[in-house]
Amino acid sequence: MFQALTRIGRRRALFGSAAVCALAGLLLWWLLPLGEESPSGTITISTGTPKGVYQMYGKLLQGAIAKDLPDLNVHLQNSDGSQQNIGRVATGEADYTIAAADAVETYVLQGKPGAKRLRGCSRLYDDYVHLVVLRSSPVQSVEDLKGLKVAVGPGGSGVRLIANHVLEAAGLDPGKDIDPLAVGIADMPGLLADHKIDAFFWSGGLPTNAVRELSKTDDIRLVPIGSDLIEKLHEQGGGSRYYRSAVMPADAYPRAQRGVAVPTLAVANFLITRDDADANLTEELTRTVIGSRDRIGGVVHAAQLVDLRTAIYTDPLPLHEGARRYYRSIKP
Repeated sequence: MFQALTRIGRRRALFGSAAVCALAGLLLWWLLPLGEESPSGTITISTGTPKGVYQMYGKLLQGAIAKDLPDLNVHLQNSDGSQQNIGRVATGEADYTIAAADAVETYVLQGKPGAKRLRGCSRLYDDYVHLVVLRSSPVQSVEDLKGLKVAVGPGGSGVRLIANHVLEAAGLDPGKDIDPLAVGIADMPGLLADHKIDAFFWSGGLPTNAVRELSKTDDIRLVPIGSDLIEKLHEQGGGSRYYRSAVMPADAYPRAQRGVAVPTLAVANFLITRDDADANLTEELTRTVIGSRDRIGGVVHAAQLVDLRTAIYTDPLPLHEGARRYYRSIKP
């Protein structure tokens, strides 16, 4: 009798184990669909200028990708900024990049090579336009820059594009009414501190470390860019329609702002790619971008503003199919 009961017990245990294995197998199949291996190989991400937010974000994203997609190798390329980034992706020199909406629209409207192949993966965070001067400067508005030496960013940068639009909205010719200097954020602060320029334009997430560090060593301030200029910018059409009124919070650069919020303009940044980028890779990369928000945001504060509710809005670019799959997979 005892032996018979033992055999029955063993049988039940075997059936129970088999059921558990079957259930585990089904669960694994559901979580890891057949035919979709973890992305591997090498991709190139074009970032930005040294000491800029794009470059810092790119480095941190590279680390997040290494953790989430260990078989994927990520090569980072420095760049002048949005305009050069877009051209690299559109022509296949890079696979993914960060770029501002106004620069994307300008590239598309000009019908440059590969423009129709560009796709959006995620809206990231907003860039805020900085017009920085020494506190002793007589400059109180954009119009006051006439006749002065102003750093406006490299030719392929997003800041150059914005600076030109803002100057034109203020009634200034960027090539004639100021003495423009084509340098990036790595050099702008030192040139201002040494009185080699009178002002500089910068467009980046808040806070930008180079501006924050300058505020700790030199007495600087931020020149307001009022809503009257926003209206004139929108009248320009094209990429300028993506600029909107914004307020630089008083605590963005406490020493420079002294408790005062500064009116300015902002523009959205996107992670972009091409239509031929692998859908599975793009889906997983988009997942990492959204999932790493808090990790990256601890260092690049602007990344804290990456928001799942707005990430799908990448106008003027349609979403890449891989990104679309990701957003559908998490839809409640």
